[in-house]
Amino acid sequence: MTWNAVRPLLLVCPVLLGLLAMQRVMAQTPEANSAVQKEPPMAADAAPGFLVATIRPSDPNDPKAANGWTFESEGHEISCKRATVIDILSVAYGVQVRQIVGGASWMSKDRYDVNGVPDVPGEPNVAQLRGMYQKLLADRFHLALHREMREMPIYAITVAKGGPHLKVADPNEILNAGNSGTSSQRTMKFTNMSMKDLANNMDLFEDRPVVDQTGLGGRYDFTLRWTYALSAEGEADAPPSLFTAIKEQLGLRMDAVKGQAEVLVIDRVERPTEN
Repeated sequence: MTWNAVRPLLLVCPVLLGLLAMQRVMAQTPEANSAVQKEPPMAADAAPGFLVATIRPSDPNDPKAANGWTFESEGHEISCKRATVIDILSVAYGVQVRQIVGGASWMSKDRYDVNGVPDVPGEPNVAQLRGMYQKLLADRFHLALHREMREMPIYAITVAKGGPHLKVADPNEILNAGNSGTSSQRTMKFTNMSMKDLANNMDLFEDRPVVDQTGLGGRYDFTLRWTYALSAEGEADAPPSLFTAIKEQLGLRMDAVKGQAEVLVIDRVERPTEN
């Protein structure tokens, strides 16, 4: 799969790759691209919700269903396709499925298409998009939850010997995690990201929660390139595995340990209210 640069913001999870990452890709036509680029970023301190949002059951015969579910933001238009409530929860709160506890079985079976616009002018960043979906879940699915810390197998990110290799971000930069690559290799370019943001993104590629234990505050710009498929590590010019890449490229470690991780406990959820 090949991604083009810049816009719109895209969070996509193809079934084949197991990919979940925020990206900016170019609109398909010059007219559409021009329209998207005219949308300025939303104010950094804004806390948007959906001004209007339609929620419909996904078409089970959609030919794109095999590609998995997607979350997209094109300027001021927000949408997700073929997503379960568990998918939306995972994205909205930046957690793995294993960190979602309780709820009804339909939450992981019923799929929905969401389309809407924010109630604040401008193009939202990743954090603002997550906040919008949190409000949508509460307003339209009547979701109520609480957080707990539980001990479980995790990957802990810590600072490696020699210290981190990270560039301090310009605070005016837009929060983003651009993703590109093939079925065997990944490249993620992080802009204005915290170590917790890094852990949240690594969650999406691993089989257990990833927890930031670096003790590093602030936000950083960095690029991480690794071989996603173990069978491809011997290919010519293949980057190293994720664990080695994090150490060599970022000066960090990611180790399998048992530790505390936050879980979301579902207290109440209902199928969505009418549009």
